[in-house]
Amino acid sequence: MFKRKSAEKKIKTPKFQTFRDAYAVTKQVRPWIGPALIAIFIATFVIGIAIGVVVGHPIYVGFIFLPLSFLTTLLFFTRIAGRAAYASIDGQIGAGASVLMAIRKGWTTTPAVAVSRSQDMVHRSVGRAGIVLTGEGSNSVRQLLQDEHKKTERFAPGVPITEVIVGDGDGQVPLRKLQKHLQKLPKKLSAHQMREVRARLKAVGGLSMPIPKGPMPTRAPKAR
Repeated sequence: MFKRKSAEKKIKTPKFQTFRDAYAVTKQVRPWIGPALIAIFIATFVIGIAIGVVVGHPIYVGFIFLPLSFLTTLLFFTRIAGRAAYASIDGQIGAGASVLMAIRKGWTTTPAVAVSRSQDMVHRSVGRAGIVLTGEGSNSVRQLLQDEHKKTERFAPGVPITEVIVGDGDGQVPLRKLQKHLQKLPKKLSAHQMREVRARLKAVGGLSMPIPKGPMPTRAPKAR
């Protein structure tokens, strides 16, 4: 009995810690998040009670809307927390790498395979879509991307290589949409070919670099 409770505690603690960290990051970027969550919960519950009064069963409908109020509040928090997570690291060195490395399924990312003196950098991701080189920094990152593209072709000839530049300019991919952009790329490699490419590029490696800390959603939130 004691062992079972201990195991349950170990499982629940990381989830609570993640939620607490996400709330702390969100509050820094969106200070109004606390009152907003309370207001949404109360508003949803009050609507439920009002419906209950109309149909003649306020207590019964209130019990139904109680978990619905929690769910509505949680969904709102999840959306805002996702945006806040990106906003908290946007503009920092290595922000793109942090987002790419948060993709847990189907992709492996080696950060900073190329870095310039102006702190432009290129990260290399490998998945079923092939190799994706992601550049972040100033406008000169395009040249750094091209140089890394040629270098990667020598180590992985014939493998599809896609170039991505993080930013809000024309032809660039915003940081908050980076994960979704990679996940939507068409699959061009089999699982076996993907493993071979990863093994081939493993020896190439990357550079040591700081990665922004903080909770990062594994899926990019839908942008309106």
